[in-house]
Amino acid sequence: MALDDLVTEGAGVGADAIPNDLDAFWMPFTSNRSFKKRPRLVSRAKDMHYYTPEGRAILDGCAGLWCVNPGHNREPIVEAIRQAATEVDFAPTFQYGHPQAFRLASRIADLAPGDLDHVFFCNSGSEAVDTALKIALAYHQTTGAGTRTRLIGRERGYHGVGFGGISVGGIVSNRRTFGTMLTGVDHLRSTYDREHQAFTKGEPDYGAHFADELERIVALHDASTIASVIVEPMGGSTGVLPTPKGYLKRLREICDKYGILLIFDEVITGFGRLGHAFAAERYGVVPDMITFAKGITAGAVPMGGVLVRKGIHDAFMKGPEHVVELFHGYTYSAHPLACAAGLATLDLYAREHTFTHARALEPFFADAMMSLKDKPGVLDIRTVGITGAVDLAPKEGAPGLKGYEALERAFHEEGLMMRIAGDTLVVTPPLIISKDQVGELVEKLGRVIEKVA
Repeated sequence: MALDDLVTEGAGVGADAIPNDLDAFWMPFTSNRSFKKRPRLVSRAKDMHYYTPEGRAILDGCAGLWCVNPGHNREPIVEAIRQAATEVDFAPTFQYGHPQAFRLASRIADLAPGDLDHVFFCNSGSEAVDTALKIALAYHQTTGAGTRTRLIGRERGYHGVGFGGISVGGIVSNRRTFGTMLTGVDHLRSTYDREHQAFTKGEPDYGAHFADELERIVALHDASTIASVIVEPMGGSTGVLPTPKGYLKRLREICDKYGILLIFDEVITGFGRLGHAFAAERYGVVPDMITFAKGITAGAVPMGGVLVRKGIHDAFMKGPEHVVELFHGYTYSAHPLACAAGLATLDLYAREHTFTHARALEPFFADAMMSLKDKPGVLDIRTVGITGAVDLAPKEGAPGLKGYEALERAFHEEGLMMRIAGDTLVVTPPLIISKDQVGELVEKLGRVIEKVA
């Protein structure tokens, strides 16, 4: 088909129009055939809700994909993007720069704990993870410890879809299709133990000792081969696994003992999800790097990045000044529209005290989620911050089917959008959610659980 034909065909089609051809779009992380038989389409969003092309309101129980923390289509963010688009559509950050990139980096660094003073921008959480892993490897090369090439992740960890991320990640479905991935990677055991942690609000008391698994890995491989350890402060995509009390502090101590860099993947937990700008603040631990994305722009424009401690950054700032210190980057690093969205989003968080609101709402949210404990088929409920998960007993011989049926019923019958991880139902609403809306969300979720039991 000629380009002119395509333009004519698409002209005048509004956002509310229902497409008559769903075939061309190969959807990510989606059961495409099932979706296209009964689509779950949204065409508009505002504050706590999406709206279908027919105008039906859908309560957003997952903040888009963990990213729309201040709610949808907030005017300050929309206006900032609109204004930026009239001033500069694109500016390279290879050997050039634009003011907003530096302003946003400074704002993010000011929010971070300790001496996490430097920001390397990219475009997604996946890119942020691969960037952090590359910085770790390059740092050891730069400091004369080039034998440190081994990367340590954790079972059930999710670190995006780049080859680095799926290599250190520990979710089988993300790994089994793609071969051996990066070599020399090892994994800590998962911190989840249902026998000792079931129906926990916040961080479980049991499990700090799981961090000692790193001692075993060091004994097996020798510290001189290990570059970094990467963990999520809360396992998100695997079904909300809060970190046991004391676990992250113990991990920090072991990494310091052996000269291993500690990376917190805060793509999900950053920007208020656990009641703080970064979960590192909640847990009183300063990692060597923090990856972020999602909440930095409220999902309005793709952006990610890595916060890096001063000592790591400064180790690169040696040698001739005309030489590139870190041979890495992306065409769209610190894109002007993303920077504008990021600055407006941070302003909105500060003006509305979003993180404080989330922190204050957490006990109420946890109690509401735990009210589902006696629903049929519920095996466990976990909450931390404004995030909750319900494990359902799977259907015999069909793991994941009950979760998918719940997703379908929630959208089509209850007007609720949520996440699933197999047979685990996950809710991570925008942080502006009210107590009444928490009640509505939990009521809808309860009816869904009963219907799929």
